[in-house]
Amino acid sequence: MSEQANQQITTKFNEIAEKYDSQRRKLIPCFDDFYHTATSLVQVDHASPHILDLGAGTGLFSSYVLNKYPNAKITLIDLSQSMLDIAIRRFGETQANMTYIAEDYSTFETSEPFDCVISSLSIHHLEDQDKHALYERIFKLLKPGGVFINADQVQGSSTFLDQLYRSDWEAKVEATDLTPEAVQAAYERTKLDKMAPLDQQLNWLRACGFIDVDCVYKYYNFVVMYARKLAD
Repeated sequence: MSEQANQQITTKFNEIAEKYDSQRRKLIPCFDDFYHTATSLVQVDHASPHILDLGAGTGLFSSYVLNKYPNAKITLIDLSQSMLDIAIRRFGETQANMTYIAEDYSTFETSEPFDCVISSLSIHHLEDQDKHALYERIFKLLKPGGVFINADQVQGSSTFLDQLYRSDWEAKVEATDLTPEAVQAAYERTKLDKMAPLDQQLNWLRACGFIDVDCVYKYYNFVVMYARKLAD
């Protein structure tokens, strides 16, 4: 991701950090199914999995995973330190198991393999070539048998469907009790979106070597993608 794009995203999400969690349920019409499905797909065979959360933000997705695996060791990466500060407050006493990194996850390097890589509503900010490159990086970061769960937004497979998705989302957002200013700010943040079609992304995951690639959940353009690395 370019430095300019990074700065734009960081600025926008620093601005919204304190209000982000309270608004998210209103900005995601399928909130419960979306996160519960994603969390249910985090399945490992031991009690202390190593989890990597890309674009972790305030730690919402990680909080669901931690409820499921209280002894998990979770690394949260996000461009916005303000968002990560919320995550730090959220997890409090569990700090020993949590690592926070404020940087561009598309260039993240580590020698530690992970049981699971998760992401929610972040990867759609990347250009297509950067998405594909990230999927390759995720494949290498996973242990054999590890899984990748991406709860994200995708582009409609046609102009008509894309407009249908957008108009449905706008109607539902405007029916909430969000202030006009909050709604307009949400619309402004969508200008940072660089969504890609679902089928294209599933094919990228397969090309990286993932197996059992699927879209497990879909609500208009909100999707939960699943991919697994072959066990030894």
